[in-house]
Amino acid sequence: MAPGNFTWVTEFILTGVSDCPELQIPLFLIFLLIYGLTVSGNLGIITLTSVDSRLQTPMYFFLRHLAIINFGNSTVIAPKMLINFLAKKKTTSYYECATQLGGFLFFIVSEVIMLAVMAYDRYVAICNPLLYMVVVSRKICLLLVSLTYLYGFSTAVVVSPCIFSVSYCSSNVINHFYCDIAPLLALSCSDTYLPETIVFISAATNLVLSMITVLLSYFNIVLSILRIRSSEGRKKAFSTCGSHMMAVTVFYGTMLFMYVQPQTNHSLDTDKMASVFYTLVIPMLNPMIYSLRNKDVKDALKKFMANLCSSCRSM
Repeated sequence: MAPGNFTWVTEFILTGVSDCPELQIPLFLIFLLIYGLTVSGNLGIITLTSVDSRLQTPMYFFLRHLAIINFGNSTVIAPKMLINFLAKKKTTSYYECATQLGGFLFFIVSEVIMLAVMAYDRYVAICNPLLYMVVVSRKICLLLVSLTYLYGFSTAVVVSPCIFSVSYCSSNVINHFYCDIAPLLALSCSDTYLPETIVFISAATNLVLSMITVLLSYFNIVLSILRIRSSEGRKKAFSTCGSHMMAVTVFYGTMLFMYVQPQTNHSLDTDKMASVFYTLVIPMLNPMIYSLRNKDVKDALKKFMANLCSSCRSM
């Protein structure tokens, strides 16, 4: 295309999950319910792990920050998505799109790192219980969480401007429900080799290092549990990491489905469906996984609700 024919893009149009007019209201109601459950579930985890004295251990400290990340990730995506279900013109400005991509990268990378941190926490708790409070001290917990957020922020600061450093011209229709990397680069009318290379290196490094940490941690956890002679002891050990194992399996299963599939089967529509899962469904499922399978969280919720009812009656 000759330079004189360029029409520089100042806003983008998001196609959404589906472009069928008759599906917009049903999909709006479905995703409104998902987002409502995500907000209430993650805010519930954040509140309980902040106010209940029994949930002031490193494991619940990390769980609180996973809930913050899940809440943030969903909130970066869902409100604009819900508005677009009802809007006739599904547009987003150039800078709003860049901000959304930056926010998404910050939270999704932070989640990848946080899951690895939580796996390491469970490894220390089960394999070195006598040294647990020394190895995973309050200072170490704060350091690990700070580094997680710092790494997520630095990734967003590097990758997002890189994506928007290419030229976007003529077509401004993003085949997605939010501003994601692949559909944005598909619209570029300039060379995308550099941003694609940076994105690939960043994504591969983050996923591989995180998965190696998780797999090594759980390999050693399983070996330690198998050495426990009593069945009651093995059951108790498994229960302390069962919820995290389920959350990790769901998250990495979705990521591997998206990035490891053959290129011939790869499409933006497939990416879109996978994105629905890890930006909206997983943040909704995580609070359920950790609360329904965790006796401490259920007891804390019962105590919190009882105190809340007592306060209401005394007013």
